[in-house]
Amino acid sequence: MTPDALADLHARCFTTPRPWSAAEFADFLGSPFCFLLTEPAGFLLGRVIADEAELLTVAVDPAARRQGIGARLLSGFAAAAQARGASCAFLEVAATNAPAQALYRKAGWHETGRRRAYYHAPDGTAEDALVMACDLSHP
Repeated sequence: MTPDALADLHARCFTTPRPWSAAEFADFLGSPFCFLLTEPAGFLLGRVIADEAELLTVAVDPAARRQGIGARLLSGFAAAAQARGASCAFLEVAATNAPAQALYRKAGWHETGRRRAYYHAPDGTAEDALVMACDLSHP
């Protein structure tokens, strides 16, 4: 997927946090620490630095949700991060995004903290993020 295609799909999936631009995706893809996993209707962007992985964003076309795409991307993230030497992973998710939280929990992630007013909406409101982690040390 091109940075433009990634930005287009991201915009269909997010308002808060704000969708990322094609330039932002291009910057991430230019980093040797980042990796992109794709499915026909979704993608996941992650990075590994030292032994720690971060799930930067995952997006599944709203019309294609609840078909296992997100679960496959998460499984691929764990494998790709382990292959790059990560033993643990973390992510931030909007505190109100119950479907994403359920998907992460089902994949073995657990809540480790909260970032107050982490996400800012265009209308000026702010939303907390939950910090979630996953142990990758066991294949």
